[in-house]
Formats: sequence, C-alpha cells, structure tokens
Amino acid sequence: MREKPTIFVVDDDDAARDSLSVLLEAAGYSVQSFESAGQFLARVNALPFGCALVDIRMPEIGGLELQDTLKEKGIDVSIIFITGHADVPVAVRAMRAGAIDFIEKPFAEDLVLSAIARALEHATERRRLSEAASSARARMEQLTEREREVFDQLVQGHPNKVIAANLDISPRTVEIHRSRVMDKTHARSLSDLVRMALALNRPSR
Repeated sequence: MREKPTIFVVDDDDAARDSLSVLLEAAGYSVQSFESAGQFLARVNALPFGCALVDIRMPEIGGLELQDTLKEKGIDVSIIFITGHADVPVAVRAMRAGAIDFIEKPFAEDLVLSAIARALEHATERRRLSEAASSARARMEQLTEREREVFDQLVQGHPNKVIAANLDISPRTVEIHRSRVMDKTHARSLSDLVRMALALNRPSR
C-alpha cells in the first residue's frame, strides 16, 4: 500500500493551525500540528514521510531559524513558508536557501494544495536519491581498493586498454576486476555503474 504523506503544520496561531488541518485532512493528508518550531524540532527525527508548512514569524524560533537548524543537523525536510505580505522578501530569501515555496496570508486553498503537491514531489525525489545513494554505498563497500579504481575508470568511459595503462596492470587483469565489479554491484551493464556513480557523486564523463 502506498504511504500516506503527512503534512506538518508549524504555526503559533491556533486558528491558522486548525484551518490548515481541516483543509489538508479533507484533501486526504495526515496532519500533525506544532505550536512552535521548538516542538517540531524535538520530534523531527521520529516524524513520518511528508513536508512542512511553517509560519515564517514565530516567537523564540522563527521559520528561517528553523530552516537553518534543520540544515545544520542534516535533516532534509521540504518546507513551504506561510507569510504575511511584509515578509515576502524574507520568504524569497528562504527559497534561495532551499524552501520549496511560500504562501501569503490570507491563503487561497488551491494555492496551499498546489504548493503541498510540489513539496511532496520534491520530498519524494529527495528520498529516492537518498535511498539510491545508500544502496550504492552499500554495494561499493563490497569492492576492494583496486576494484574501486577500475570502477572509477569505467564510469569515466575508458576502455580496458586505457584502464590497464592508467593503473599499470594488464588488460586481462582489468577484465577480471571488471567482472568482479559487475558481480559485486549487481550491475547488468555499464549504464548501471554510471547510475551508481551519479548516486554517489563520483566523477563520470
């Protein structure tokens, strides 16, 4: 069964939290509400898949500070900021720092839902990339140092003879290492190896 996304509403305004919760639940989402950024941060590591609607102005910890704290902790949460008109320049700056979107108060329901859809699409893609990187790292750990060198040469598009010359080994030895790389990484083709390299941000042509 497909996982039902959860929307995290972080706003010190009780009425805003309630109205957003009603709207999002009616649209089929699970909703978790937080009356402060601190409350959200205290639980963020245990939260399910989803995205966050965050008021940009809150006492103690504001939306921008929350965004910065999440980034510092390496926690990837797709954020949509809720803002008043006077805060639009701040919201634009937040988007440059990684926020997905911002919506102005009073917000139109269709704008909220379309922003949520974009944020969830972003979150889904980020999770896919993270899972691909984790899988690639696990497979790379199976390789010896020499096999990793051959892997790097392969994904740069070098033929066996060039790899042999670059690594000062025989073409036959390259073939053996190449076979082991393919086997250990469960790659069926060179394109599979290139996708692994991209997932790991290793250099490729």
